[in-house]
Amino acid sequence: MTPISLLIDPIAFKLGPITVHWYGIILGLGALAGLVLAIREGKRFGLSSDFFMDILLLGVPSAILAARAYFVLFKWDYYREHPGEILAIWNGGIAIYGALIGAVISAVIYCRVKGYSFWRIADICAPSLLIGQIIGRWGNFVNQEAYGGPVTKRFLTGELHLPDWIVNQMYVEKDGLFHHPTFLYESLWNVLGIVLIFVLRRRPWVRAGEMFFTYLIWYSIGRFFVEGLRTDSLAFQGPAWLASLMDALWSPMTAMFQAGFLDPNYGNVRSSQLIAVLTVLACAILIAVRRKAGWSLERYSDPILNRKTGLPAGAESETAPAVSAKGKENQDDPQNQNPTV
Repeated sequence: MTPISLLIDPIAFKLGPITVHWYGIILGLGALAGLVLAIREGKRFGLSSDFFMDILLLGVPSAILAARAYFVLFKWDYYREHPGEILAIWNGGIAIYGALIGAVISAVIYCRVKGYSFWRIADICAPSLLIGQIIGRWGNFVNQEAYGGPVTKRFLTGELHLPDWIVNQMYVEKDGLFHHPTFLYESLWNVLGIVLIFVLRRRPWVRAGEMFFTYLIWYSIGRFFVEGLRTDSLAFQGPAWLASLMDALWSPMTAMFQAGFLDPNYGNVRSSQLIAVLTVLACAILIAVRRKAGWSLERYSDPILNRKTGLPAGAESETAPAVSAKGKENQDDPQNQNPTV
């Protein structure tokens, strides 16, 4: 039996004219798992499940739109000639950094409207972002995309000890070769990231916003090295010194792996690698500056205050019934009733 006969069908099922893809189902499961994690941690601070459900309902569409726009922008030469495929997200083409930009913008707006600090909410949602990426990468697995350079089947079975159902899916028909399961590398890296955040957020010295920064730093480091293995990276033509710098930073990986092919006519700098480096530097600087300037006096473990009411999260719902009952009591008091004229 050839590997081709064992490939997973990217279409899960059909309902009349509606085609449901595994890619969409997997992304949905990732979003749901992230929601569950956020709700469980949010309860410790008095935040309701509805609050996080609203963030999800706003954040997911914003993330998808921004992620697709980011991807299309870097592939504009292709999509300019194929405009009908711009919205075909079921075929893949969702850029994680674009998704983060969209999700952060929507979350900042929503938190401001509700009166909460964005940094406090972002800290709670950091593991949710990681679990969403852990699960979501398996959508790339089903679609046979975002894979790395060619490897032997023996490497996948003998060195990595992967089961056949993963190995077979790493066989790409168009070139007749097996490829690095970069989706798996990134998923496992993010699993370690969740464990790290779960440990750090219980430390008393952690300040507001620093769990979100930790997520960005951890994810970006892993993405930088995994991206170098891929053969479908978004790229651009940058100065020679920048390309040399990216190659130098990735060079420790050459002891075990060969970099994925990057067409020099398309670009010489992988955009995700550059963004990863800039993100790590920016987050490290922000952590230091915020602590030095006293902009992060709140700790992760402190109560989350609503800046509009001045009350801790959840206190509004507790005081509302009391206020309502007091108002009703005043209405029932004969001394407070105005005479009818």
